[in-house]
Amino acid sequence: MSVHDPRAWERPQPRPANPIPYGLRRLAPSWRWLSEAMWWVEHSFGRARANARPEEDTRVRIFLITTVFSVIFCALALGAANAALLKPKGAVGSVSNPNAVSRGDIVDRNGALMATNVTHYSLYVNPNEVWDPELAAQQIRRALPRVSASKLRNVLDGRRRLLVLQRLTPEEKAAVHGLALGGVTFEPEDLRIYPLEGSARHVLGASDTGAQGISGAELAFNNEIRAAGQNGGSFPLSIDLRVQGVLDNELAAAASAVQAHGAVGVVADATTGEILGMSSWPTTDSKNLVTSGHYEMGSVFKTFTIAASLDTGKVDMNTMFDASQPYMIGNRRITDFHATNKILSLEEVYLHSSNIGTSRMAVELGSNTMRDYFQRLGLLEAAPIELHESARPRLPRNWEDSSRASMSFGYAIMITPLQMTAATVALVNGGMYRPLTLRRGGTGVEGRRVVSAETSRAIRDLMRANVLRGSGKSANAQGLRVGGKTGSANKLVNGRYDPRHGVGSFASVFPADGGENTRRYVIFVLIDEPAQGSQLGGAVAAPTAGRVIDRISGFLNVERVADPIVPGLAAPR
Repeated sequence: MSVHDPRAWERPQPRPANPIPYGLRRLAPSWRWLSEAMWWVEHSFGRARANARPEEDTRVRIFLITTVFSVIFCALALGAANAALLKPKGAVGSVSNPNAVSRGDIVDRNGALMATNVTHYSLYVNPNEVWDPELAAQQIRRALPRVSASKLRNVLDGRRRLLVLQRLTPEEKAAVHGLALGGVTFEPEDLRIYPLEGSARHVLGASDTGAQGISGAELAFNNEIRAAGQNGGSFPLSIDLRVQGVLDNELAAAASAVQAHGAVGVVADATTGEILGMSSWPTTDSKNLVTSGHYEMGSVFKTFTIAASLDTGKVDMNTMFDASQPYMIGNRRITDFHATNKILSLEEVYLHSSNIGTSRMAVELGSNTMRDYFQRLGLLEAAPIELHESARPRLPRNWEDSSRASMSFGYAIMITPLQMTAATVALVNGGMYRPLTLRRGGTGVEGRRVVSAETSRAIRDLMRANVLRGSGKSANAQGLRVGGKTGSANKLVNGRYDPRHGVGSFASVFPADGGENTRRYVIFVLIDEPAQGSQLGGAVAAPTAGRVIDRISGFLNVERVADPIVPGLAAPR
C-alpha cells in the first residue's frame, strides 16, 4: 500500500529553464531584444537538429542575410538620393565647394591677384621599404639635384619614415615618382605665395604653415580669408595695384637716389578712408614703417596747430603774428628756420613755415584745448585700422607752454605715418575723422567731426597756396590742384638733435579745390635720413609726392584743369 500526499496536485510545477543566458537578460530593455534575437538566430541550428528539422535553420539564415543586405542597400540608396537631390550644387561630403582651400586668394579692389595658394609636395622616405639604399640615393639625387646628400643618406640609414625635402614642385615630384622606388611617398601641402614679390608685401603680411594669418592683412582678415577659401572665392582689399605700383616705384627711386635709411608712402581716399597704396622701403625689412615707425614729423604739424586755432576762433585769416624777433618762453628762445624778421599774416606763417607764429598759437590755445584737438585728430592713440601692427605714439610728459610750442612745429611728439595720414584726411575732407581701412568700400563708419567745414576749407586753401607760393612748389603737378605742407626735423641722437640725421616729409591733398563733396586723395611721403643732398621735405619728399600724384591721377579719374600762372612756380610735370 502506498501513501500519497493529497495536496501534491496543488504544488506549483517548476518552470522550464530560460534558454537565454543570464548575462543577456541583464541588459537594458532597449538592447535586450536585439541581443536575444541574435542569440536565437545563433542557436537556431542546434534547435533545428534537436527537432530533426535542419531545413528550418537554412531558411532562417537565408532570411536573415537577405534582410541585412536589404537594409544596407536601402541606406545607401537613401544616402545617394540625398547627396544628389538635397545637397548644394557642387557639394562633396562636408565641403560646400569643390574648389575649397584653406585660405582664399587676396585680390586688389579691381580683382587683380595679390596672394594665392600653390600646391607643393613634401618628399618622405621609409628606409624599411627601400631594397637598395645606395641605388635609391643615386637615383633620387639625379632626379632632384637640390636635395641634401647628407640628409638623404641619414634618412636611408635610419629605421623610420622621415621627411627628406619640402616644397617640391609638381615637376620635381613627377621626376622622383617616375623612379618607382619602394618606400618613397609624397604629401601635398598648400604654400602661400605672393606673385608680386615685394609690392604691397608689408600690407599683405604672412600666414603660417597651419594656414593661419600671422601679420598684415593675412592676420587682420584671417577669418574672412579662410571663409572665402572654403567657398572657393577671394577676399578683396582696398588697395589699387596700379596706385601701389606707382608708389613703390617712385618711393624706391627717391630713397635710393639720396641713399636714405628708409622711406614710407601712403595714398588714401579722403572720402572713405580707404588705403589705395601703402609702401614701406626697403621692402626687405620685415618692419612696416607706415604702421610701426615713430617720427618727429617737423613742420607738417603746423597744419594741425593752425586748424585748431582757426576752429576755436583764436585766429582768422586776418590775424597778424610778430616774427620780427625770437619768441621767448621762459629762458627758451624760439627762432624761425626761414627767418623773415617781420610781422606775418596767418597765410605767411604757413607759407614761410614760421616756428614763432605757430608757437604763439599753441601758447594761446592752452593745454586743454590743444590736447583736445590732438585727441580728435587721432594723434594721441594708435591709428584705427585693421592692421594689428598699428602702433601707439610716443607722447610728451607734459603739456606746458614750452612742450606745446615744440609740438606746434612737430617736435616733442612721435607719431606713425599712418596717424599722420589719418589726421590729414580728417582736415581736408570737410572735417570728419574716419578710420583708415584696407577693406574695399570702406568701413561704413559715420565718423566724428574734428573741425568745421569752414575750417577744412581754409586748410585746403592754405595747403594749395603753399604749393603755389611756398615750400611745396616742387610738388606741383599740371592741372591737378595739389596742396600740401612740407616738414623737416632733425633726429635725436645720443640726447641731442643732430642735423646730420634728418627726416623730410610732405603731407598733400589733390584736388585741393572744389566743394565739400569733391572726391579727394591724401598722399603722405617721408624720407628717413637721406645721406645725399638736402634733407628738407621740400627737396626730397615733395617732388616724390608730386610725381606719384601726376602718375596716378588717371587711375583715379581726377580731371586736369588749367593751372594759374604763378611767378616762381615749379615747372609742371
